[in-house]
Amino acid sequence: MNEYDSNRIYDSVRKIGFNKTSNQSEADCYILNTCHIRDKAKEKVYHEIGRVKKLFRNKQKPLMVVAGCVAQAENEEMLKREPYIDIIIGPQSYHKVNDLLNKHISDLKQEETEFDTISKFGYFDKVKNSNNKISAFLTIQEGCDKFCHFCVVPYTRGPEYSRPFNTIISEVEQLIENGVKEITLLGQNVNAYSYIENSKHYRISHIINYLEQYPELERIRYTTSHPRDMTDDLIECYSTSSKLMPFVHLPIQSGSNKILELMNRKHTVDDYLNIYEKLKKINQEIEFSSDFIIGYPGETQKDFEDTCNLLKKIKFINSFSFIFSPRPGTKASKFNMIDNNIAKERLKLVQDELFDNQIKINKSMENFTIDVLVENKLEKQNKFFGRNKYISPVIFEGDKNHIGKLVKVKIKTSNQNTLFGSIEKNMKAA
Repeated sequence: MNEYDSNRIYDSVRKIGFNKTSNQSEADCYILNTCHIRDKAKEKVYHEIGRVKKLFRNKQKPLMVVAGCVAQAENEEMLKREPYIDIIIGPQSYHKVNDLLNKHISDLKQEETEFDTISKFGYFDKVKNSNNKISAFLTIQEGCDKFCHFCVVPYTRGPEYSRPFNTIISEVEQLIENGVKEITLLGQNVNAYSYIENSKHYRISHIINYLEQYPELERIRYTTSHPRDMTDDLIECYSTSSKLMPFVHLPIQSGSNKILELMNRKHTVDDYLNIYEKLKKINQEIEFSSDFIIGYPGETQKDFEDTCNLLKKIKFINSFSFIFSPRPGTKASKFNMIDNNIAKERLKLVQDELFDNQIKINKSMENFTIDVLVENKLEKQNKFFGRNKYISPVIFEGDKNHIGKLVKVKIKTSNQNTLFGSIEKNMKAA
């Protein structure tokens, strides 16, 4: 979502004369779009500002803007901790970025962190989306009403908001006109998308099914989902849509029902397995990825073993796993942490299992020919980059005429994260 937001911020500031530069030392303005999901992400903001300060040590200071979730959550603290910052802008105030830049006065700190989601999307609906990459993100929903005890999103992104169906379709058509071939629908709880107009209730399934009609669009994806919102109409899309990829990123966070309850996740392991079985019954090709928080307060050895058992039941194709990071203002930040050394040991065991799954799944694709959507040529290499239906990176020998096309690639080798191959002989760009 930060990539989508960053692109839209640029679409806005370009209207008042700003242009991207590849030479950072010549920049007049830096906009750091930030994430607050873990403390490490927050600290990267200050490291980056420090790097800019060194870069401009003997030059006129550029305008420093910190945007995004760190700006929303820690605006006053940031201005106190780092005087180099000029403007703080939260994720629901991006539509005000031009005014803030135009009205900026040297040495005057500006802060805009109100939740104004409707106005923000109303503004950007009138600003052309210039993204012309082969694969593009598109936000359809923002915010969260779940209030998981570990999560800061409800406090940084606000309550759940779903964009009007017709404005989403208009932006899709703009992206297709730009040359986009794959669209990933985005939301903090993307499958909670819910919009009512003229007594018609639109869900994410309606968007997916509607996008099926565009011949130029090759692939559809969505992320991130919540198990509570994995409704039957969405599950059914995996049998009715030819463009929806058979890849489901569905965070469970823990394999222990006790920990899920402590997290306030509002689903059980059985609920999750039921969704898994429904999807596999509809389409055996579907593969899952997930998120896991290890070392959550109250996690016992038995709870950890429950998570390990789940990993053995569902061979996740790839997943994200982290040690619990307490976020200020959340309920879990007040809980007693478990020993960090124990958490590190458990994380290693989980990641060993997850990475072993990835290696085996990638290995199983060797010597087979797969469909790859070609995105770009690699810098300084005569090789090309694309992704298979499971979003796995594929690097292969090809031709620039294949960019933007679905091609057949024979996989020769692989590692944990990437597949390597070459275009089938006599393969022509479709």
